[in-house]
Amino acid sequence: MAPASPPAPARRLPLAWLGIVPFALFVALFLIAPTMKIVLGAFQRVDGSFTFENIAGLFTPSILSSYWISIKISVASAALGCLAGFLMAAAMVLGGLPRAIRAPLLTFSGVASNFAGVPLAFAFLATLGPLGLVTVFLKTEFGINLRAMGFNILSFWGLTITYLFFQIPLMILIITPALDGLKREWREAAACLGASGGQYWRMVALPILFPTILGTFALLFANSFGAVATAIALTGSSLNIVPVMLFAQIRGDVLGNPHLGYAMAFGMILITGVANVIYIWLRMRSERWLK
Repeated sequence: MAPASPPAPARRLPLAWLGIVPFALFVALFLIAPTMKIVLGAFQRVDGSFTFENIAGLFTPSILSSYWISIKISVASAALGCLAGFLMAAAMVLGGLPRAIRAPLLTFSGVASNFAGVPLAFAFLATLGPLGLVTVFLKTEFGINLRAMGFNILSFWGLTITYLFFQIPLMILIITPALDGLKREWREAAACLGASGGQYWRMVALPILFPTILGTFALLFANSFGAVATAIALTGSSLNIVPVMLFAQIRGDVLGNPHLGYAMAFGMILITGVANVIYIWLRMRSERWLK
């Protein structure tokens, strides 16, 4: 009689998976659940019945205007953030600046890219507001009146400049690894073939970096478009942008219809979601070249 085979060992979940349980719970409770509530609420009436009225309400002139202003601010801050951040990162990585500058700049960028909300709004009001430090200093010492010149921190360009405080550092953090990935052999090969520095950048470096730059632009656009606390704390109701109208709609100050606010938030989720998908797709393409 053949000996009985030993029982198969019971399958156990690797203990390493337990390490991501807190993160999974955090994502489920504070990201997935609120998002699903917003999506469902956008298609409900106050009594809970299904409707498309809230989505149709997004096409009213005032709400469309707020979306258009928010898109313009996001495009402006993303474009300026990409330009300034790229130039700073290129000067740090390729421009021959002292290596001692790299660590402090990246550390500051890591902190500043997450500095937003009420503290950021207060910092800019205290600096460039009507009675801000820089505003008063320029007026008393040099006779430069920023308000008379048309600058107002509670305006389109004021909010755009405020957003640049976290847009530029975010660009630096993302583009620096891409610049590090440019191989020295590519530049040497271009020089051996008679290419100038401008031709190398135009025909080799920028085409390789373009997916990363364009993807980072999409990410910065989403980052600016979804910035709610900074816009509300800085402009209040003086600028007709989506976060301000969304806050008023959820609170019931305008029409008393929170579900229209859910629909506005749903529109923001769609726009930022598309921008993030574009960023991820372009980032994956750029990594093929930089490996």
